[in-house]
Amino acid sequence: MLVTTSPALLSEDQALSLVEKAVKLSKAEEVFVSLSTGEESLSRFSENQISQNISKTVFNLSITSYFGNKSASAAVTEFDEDAIASAVKRSEELARIAPADPEWMPLLPPQTYDLRSPAFDAATATVSPLARAEMVQQACARSSQGGAHGSGTLSTEASLYAIASSTGLRACNQSTDADFSFTARVEDGSSWAKSTAWSINELPIAQLAEQVLDRAIASRNPRPITPGVYPVIFDGAAFAGLLPWVIWSLDARAADEGRSFMSIADAEGNRAGEQIFSPLVQVQRDPAHPLLRSNTFFGDGLSNNYLEIIKDGVPQSLSYSRYWAAQKGKEAKGAYYPIVMTGSDQSLADLIAQTERGIFVSRAWYVRYVNPKTLEVTGMTRDGTFWIEDGKIAYPIKNLRFNQVLPDMLRDVDAVSTVKRYGGSVVPGVRVKAFNFTSITDSL
Repeated sequence: MLVTTSPALLSEDQALSLVEKAVKLSKAEEVFVSLSTGEESLSRFSENQISQNISKTVFNLSITSYFGNKSASAAVTEFDEDAIASAVKRSEELARIAPADPEWMPLLPPQTYDLRSPAFDAATATVSPLARAEMVQQACARSSQGGAHGSGTLSTEASLYAIASSTGLRACNQSTDADFSFTARVEDGSSWAKSTAWSINELPIAQLAEQVLDRAIASRNPRPITPGVYPVIFDGAAFAGLLPWVIWSLDARAADEGRSFMSIADAEGNRAGEQIFSPLVQVQRDPAHPLLRSNTFFGDGLSNNYLEIIKDGVPQSLSYSRYWAAQKGKEAKGAYYPIVMTGSDQSLADLIAQTERGIFVSRAWYVRYVNPKTLEVTGMTRDGTFWIEDGKIAYPIKNLRFNQVLPDMLRDVDAVSTVKRYGGSVVPGVRVKAFNFTSITDSL
């Protein structure tokens, strides 16, 4: 087993030099070049022991050539000047015969980005398989001591993304991320939790393992309840599986064309600026959030800066593609990502203590559309679902399938907890006054 590793990252100067060379090789009217490189590592474990250790080096240089409103892309995965030159030429040949794009937009000029650097942690970029295994062993040992079957993953990523174009656009970011996912099963009880951070040393592995084991033990021998509409408290991990569906649907074109819950029935325009959700729903795009510290620009070169998405329950604006913004006389501000929702200083235990009766949901699983226009989705609870009675967790209940209109869910939010990071989002746990369950499921 390797004791040390070295990240397969170029420096920012090297990356910018490489994309600049690709731009100079181009004979197209316009050209856009992007470079994605780095190293991804993963330790997988099951039955309380390591089952897999893998590392993958990533190198992808993509060239998009433009002739008028025709374009085509070619990519190369070799760090070789001849291969890059060949990819540039291939993209040009394809672009000349490509069909015209009716929604073509000119390339962006140079942009202004926030004066900050994304989080890059050297310890995360260079962590060895042995070090990852020692961290995994903390969770496996605790799981074994508790009589549980523990499984999950510990992954790290060190990445660099750079862009350049014939219009003078240049940008480069380096970043690191680490992610720990843990599932414990005890008899017919199950629990799961996930944590993400920009530094592997920020992952609370021992604490998370203890929480998961306790919840798995508590979830044994679940009782059935009658499906229906109940007050629900969502763990942050469960809410992180639902909130993004709403944010992804705040698309101006879909709303303007009548394909969204943000559409106005039988009228032009959209519902931006209306009070649609609970005043407790405050959502921002906040890449500089201390739990995220993510990239300063998007893949097309637009700035990834702070943006109010929902304030006091009111969508401030919708997300415009560059083409649709040009059609509507609006400004394209980039994707609504990363998602950050404001929480409070209350814990999940506080929310439970304030609830007379309801359901606690640990995880929302296999969420899928029922009706994209109304944003009704279906899914299942999983890995620990509990009945709340008189401000306490009373007993475990069998998992339930839900059919829920998500804008109504956000309308009915009446309490939020402290925030945590899950993947690329930072969200609190929430309490919802009414949530619709349709049937019992056999899943753990």
